[in-house]
Amino acid sequence: MQTSDKKKSNSFLKQGSILALASILVRVIGMIYRIPMANIIGDEGNGIYSAAFEIYNILLIISSYGMPMAVSKMVSARCAQRRYRNAYFIVKCSMVFSIITGGAAALFVYFGADFLESNFFSKYHGIAIPLRVLAPTIFIVAVMGVFRGLFQGKNTMMPTAVSQIFEQIINAFVSVAAACIFMRQHSASSEVSAWGAAGGTLGTCMGAVTAFLILFLIYLLYRPIMKKQMKRDHVSAQESLSLTYRLIFCTVIPIILSQTVYQLSGIVDVTLFNAAMGSKGLSDTTVSTLLGIYSTKYRILVSVPIAISTAIASSMIPGLVSSFMKRDMADVHQKVGAAIKFNMLIAFPSAMGLAVLSRPIIRLLFPGSDYIIGGTMLLTGSSCVIFYALSTVTSGVLQSIDKMNLPVYHSLASLIVHMILVYALLKYTELGAYALVIGNVTYPLLVCWLNGRAVRKHLALKQEITKTFCIPLLSSVVMGAAAYIIYEFFFLLTHRIYIAIIPSIMAAVFLYFCMVLKLGGLNRLELYDFPMGRRMSVLADKLHLLGH
Repeated sequence: MQTSDKKKSNSFLKQGSILALASILVRVIGMIYRIPMANIIGDEGNGIYSAAFEIYNILLIISSYGMPMAVSKMVSARCAQRRYRNAYFIVKCSMVFSIITGGAAALFVYFGADFLESNFFSKYHGIAIPLRVLAPTIFIVAVMGVFRGLFQGKNTMMPTAVSQIFEQIINAFVSVAAACIFMRQHSASSEVSAWGAAGGTLGTCMGAVTAFLILFLIYLLYRPIMKKQMKRDHVSAQESLSLTYRLIFCTVIPIILSQTVYQLSGIVDVTLFNAAMGSKGLSDTTVSTLLGIYSTKYRILVSVPIAISTAIASSMIPGLVSSFMKRDMADVHQKVGAAIKFNMLIAFPSAMGLAVLSRPIIRLLFPGSDYIIGGTMLLTGSSCVIFYALSTVTSGVLQSIDKMNLPVYHSLASLIVHMILVYALLKYTELGAYALVIGNVTYPLLVCWLNGRAVRKHLALKQEITKTFCIPLLSSVVMGAAAYIIYEFFFLLTHRIYIAIIPSIMAAVFLYFCMVLKLGGLNRLELYDFPMGRRMSVLADKLHLLGH
């Protein structure tokens, strides 16, 4: 019975794995299409593109980014009590909320693009062009977030996963094609780099349209089930419109604020970097180029494993909310521990792999870029993967147990420290763009430490240490050393990066898998919770890595 309960409790890991695999595929597609796009628009265009997305991200978060998680939390809480009419009433009200906020933000970006460029991003000549192209995307994503929150609240991540994959595929094709076409059409313009960036943002918009259509179709197919559930609902009491909107507001705002503070760190980085480098005599083109390497190479690469922790946090919330409302603290502890362990098993080897193979990865994926600067950034800042994984999951835990404001306070405190540190490093050292990398490590480090303290306090949780942290760390160190040696060996033989890096990665994955199981980091039931876990257990049995 205990085994059955544990398997049921850990079902969120399977759902999270679905979303995580989709997120990884999305990031991989993103990296693949960003390579030709980055080469087409150049480092200056990448700097404009990245700066435009910083504005887009902050306004998207303010208007609607927290909606999927908030709707998921509210829907799962009511469905756990079989209050289906109340759950779907919240979905309708959330949709109205998103239409208003997303529409307002989209209009602000479209009509305020010139104001934003002249007052905040004057060093990015022509940034108003990609901003106007991005504006409708804010509205589309806002509405789409409600549908994703509904399905996640019903404990299914498949609609979100499928829509994300198709969104990114369309995004990839349109971004590259539009960037090439726009650059060719405006080759004589002084804003040619901005037009190239606008081509990339057009892909984002068309991808969002595709994802919305997929989710809307799934919603239409799901509506008969919703109607049947509402007919069988004899528990729901009528909730007033004002109270419902107040509930939505009080749930969404802390999530939005927490994410806003995180995105503000990116805005702060761009602003401080522009000011500091400008005062040191660097040209606008050099500033845009360095920022382009940091944003396009370093941050994109570290975002791939970070996407896994985001997926696990999203899938964990509905089940954790349900268990917490039932006051089943044993199940709450089990779910939190499993989510943290799952993330660390992925985060440690990801960070180590990015560190030891940093320059080969940059040279392979971005052959036209400065691989020395990009590789050094990746080597210096790869550890942020571990801290972002921890901070994301622990923020999700605190939001699930109705401590919505704590992640906001922790993120704000970390942002203040981040601003002081990055300013000092830019002002008083010659680190340049590496100061941003250091800040990108210290910011999540402080957040996860503060979140960890709060989780221990409010849940009386004692996180297991050896299997969660020590074994993944030790296995990752051995794996990293082996990957580096194998890469260097094959590179000396062939002088071909792609020939050398493939066997090194394959050997690293296999060695890490063997070490984690041999050292007892995972038992058989825990392995089953991974994608293709049962197939991996067959291999593990043949290698005598699992006990019976």
